[in-house]
Amino acid sequence: SLALLQDLENGLKKADADPSVKAVTICGENGKFSAGADIRGFSSPKRHGTGLASIVSLIESSEKPVVAAIEGVALGGGLEVALGCHYRIAHVKAWMGLPEVTIGLLPGAEGTQRLPRLIGIPAALDIITTGKHIPATEALKLGLVDEIVEENTIEAAIRLANKV
Repeated sequence: SLALLQDLENGLKKADADPSVKAVTICGENGKFSAGADIRGFSSPKRHGTGLASIVSLIESSEKPVVAAIEGVALGGGLEVALGCHYRIAHVKAWMGLPEVTIGLLPGAEGTQRLPRLIGIPAALDIITTGKHIPATEALKLGLVDEIVEENTIEAAIRLANKV
């Protein structure tokens, strides 16, 4: 939602400006990182405000380490947010992907550029063009996530953030 994007932007800017903040962890709520945009919002009138691509760029350009704590799913725009983070930790039962291509939409927040840089062109093209969801174990093998955990993902992400 537009409100969520605005809150994420405000939080990131506040963290970057605060010298007492050493790192940032981004997580979802209720065991899900993010399933991406609600497709019903695509047909609503255009609203002015912050777009997802600019938020992902803001995350990526942060001088402080930003760690994604992926639980449940990171799909579509949710995966693109995670791709903007400097590090990604996923719960062993998490799934990731860019499913919007299955309905004829291309990822709109530069996921098609960040994913190949992270995991290589062949693997990225497979994910981008098929829309398949990959489990955390495969994401780790591909280099999409830095670590998978069976415990509390947010606590693991905070530990990594503190370490880096």
